[in-house]
Amino acid sequence: MDKLFRKDAFHYHEMGRPGKLEVLPTKPYSTQRDLSLAYTPGVAEPCLAIKDNPGDVFRYTGKGNLVAVISNGTAVLGLGDIGPMAGKPVMEGKGLLFKVFSDIDVFDIEVDEKDPDKFVAAVKAIAPTFGGINLEDIKAPECFEIERRLKAELDIPVMHDDQHGTAMITGAALMNALEIVGKDISQIKLFVSGAGAAACACTSMYIKLGVKPENIIMSDINGILTKDRTDLSDENRKFATDKNIHTLAEGIKGADMFLGLSAGGVLKKEYLLSMADNPIVFAMANPVPEISYEEAIATRPDVIMGTGRSDYPNQINNLLGFPYIFRGALDVRATAINDEMKIAASKAIAALAKEPIPEEVNIAYGVHNLKFGRNYILPKATDPRLITTIAPAVAKAAMDSGVARRPIEDWDKYREELIKRMGLANPVKRRMKNSCKKEPKRVLMTSAEHYNTLKAAEIAVNEKLAVPVLLGDKKKIKEIIKENKLELKNVEIIDMKSKEEKERSRKFAQQFFEKRQRHGITLQSAKDKMKLPPYYSAMLVENGVADALLSGLTRNYPSAIRPALQVIGKRKDVNVVSGTYIVLTKEGPLFLSDCTVNKNPSAEKLMEITLQTAAVVKSFKLEPNIALLSYSNFGSVNAKGPAKIREAVKMLHTLYPDLRVDGEIQANVALDQQLMEESFPFSKLLGKRVNTLIFPNLEAANIAYKLLHKTAGYEIIGPVLNGMNKPAHVLQMGSSVNEIVNMIMISVMDAQAMNNLQHK
Repeated sequence: MDKLFRKDAFHYHEMGRPGKLEVLPTKPYSTQRDLSLAYTPGVAEPCLAIKDNPGDVFRYTGKGNLVAVISNGTAVLGLGDIGPMAGKPVMEGKGLLFKVFSDIDVFDIEVDEKDPDKFVAAVKAIAPTFGGINLEDIKAPECFEIERRLKAELDIPVMHDDQHGTAMITGAALMNALEIVGKDISQIKLFVSGAGAAACACTSMYIKLGVKPENIIMSDINGILTKDRTDLSDENRKFATDKNIHTLAEGIKGADMFLGLSAGGVLKKEYLLSMADNPIVFAMANPVPEISYEEAIATRPDVIMGTGRSDYPNQINNLLGFPYIFRGALDVRATAINDEMKIAASKAIAALAKEPIPEEVNIAYGVHNLKFGRNYILPKATDPRLITTIAPAVAKAAMDSGVARRPIEDWDKYREELIKRMGLANPVKRRMKNSCKKEPKRVLMTSAEHYNTLKAAEIAVNEKLAVPVLLGDKKKIKEIIKENKLELKNVEIIDMKSKEEKERSRKFAQQFFEKRQRHGITLQSAKDKMKLPPYYSAMLVENGVADALLSGLTRNYPSAIRPALQVIGKRKDVNVVSGTYIVLTKEGPLFLSDCTVNKNPSAEKLMEITLQTAAVVKSFKLEPNIALLSYSNFGSVNAKGPAKIREAVKMLHTLYPDLRVDGEIQANVALDQQLMEESFPFSKLLGKRVNTLIFPNLEAANIAYKLLHKTAGYEIIGPVLNGMNKPAHVLQMGSSVNEIVNMIMISVMDAQAMNNLQHK
């Protein structure tokens, strides 16, 4: 560990409030009544209810979402017996991971006791506080006895993660590796280096998955575990062999798999060379594995290699398991974490690795298009689908095996609850996806020689959101598709250099000339513009080749929007085109206009922008509550800017009395109902969450949405271009894959709406 990293590690744990966890209240506490309800006398009521019905403890307290991370500090990471206080940073870190990845609350408990009897007694005494217990960093062989007794004597889930977490993750990795190399788990030979808690648990898991005990050789620091050894614990004796094998070289010869939970450098090149074809090596000693990734690959190119490290492929990381195993167990109030639940978790993890990878995972790891294979046999720890895949599998296994006290009846609803709990998805985006899947439309995408465009197109195809039509150099596009192994085999590509398109270009030039001849366009200039992708793509949509246009990835906004305005133009019933951004907050979406088109709109244009934005809000099945923003509140400043807003609001109130809109109003007042009630109780927005903000000019709107994006970290969808004669949207230059996918969905929804309008 270099000096800078050590310095940063100390600073990370010390800065601000020391440590990594704090307790936050979940109920109101600002008034005397709140405090009386929280404590005395109000607290007596739930106390008496729990006394009469102990099950009510889950209704009235946090027990059902609270896990204890308990350790005595005798086997902390690779640091050994460093004691309970020195182990506390690790336990706090485990608590942080529980909260971040599964929204489980944690108290870390460090127990200064090595005697198993006294340790068990201490944990039993505090167990009523918790919904589950995660034992951590307790040395073998004591950990086996401690876990066995606590599981037998408590009626809540208990798991020693060092054992079973590692077993579940490596079990998933083994199943997938065997599928890749085409080997039968019942026929493989397994060599295990190490005989501690994790090694024993992993080997037990493999047996449950189908490995035959007679095909297993295990070693410890004193050599091969053989039945004639007298120094073995009861747990180790389960894996002792009666074969005449006494050295690592003998034991590993012909092995299909090497499981390393021992020490760095144990697996020599010559040992690896003696293994069977397509060997599987999980070298998990940390930070130095039993053999380095580079050495293993150089020695055996056919090896499938996994380590505990994040800087190499196939990281075997317990974080893939414990947050979600406990989540599923807590949600059905399981009395235990049994073998059925562990196997279900392992199989769910293995299955997820075969699914297409979300783009945010690719971005997080700085790679392009991860796919199931030798270098990707396990999901990444940042995969947002882990909780909705593993927790339900564990919960169902708990129900099927009879340890669940509160069964789940609606699995779709449960997955939705998990998504909401983690803030993984916004209802607006779910609505967008559902709408697109019902009636996918053809979306013409320019800048198709760019990876981001093609990856977004792949996602759209895979999720059945749209039918992408790509505009660009066909040869280059196919090269990028092949290089990145994108699944776009049957995608339509329009190449402007092809003979067919050159002929179509001449027709488009004539059309464009006739349309713009009184706007300074000559026939020659029309021909020149049809050689440019922004103009040509707009003409393709204008002529019905695609249902919607999505352009602008590699161009600035004005140069991308101008061709669409000239070719497609605005609808006949509108006087202005405007741009809306959708800001996804935890409290719900905010719709911001006009952020992209009109520099300083008049009162009349502000009214039309408001109506266009209201239509966008309604397209998401939401009722618009609209504030026209200013630096003034309802006439508090007599100036030209606020007066313009007041005039727009007056027209809206007169012409559209049912529209919930008000202003001029300051942004903080619009978004604070208490402040509005205190100062402006007459407002039409009183008692309604404002979800639509109309800005007085382009400068203010543009600054606002970019500040929200960069400082608050909100996901922003847009710009949604309103008022066009046909669906046409312009990406911000350099948009990410996710941003492009969002705009594909906006384009499809726009095309659906226009299609419905035409058929009315």
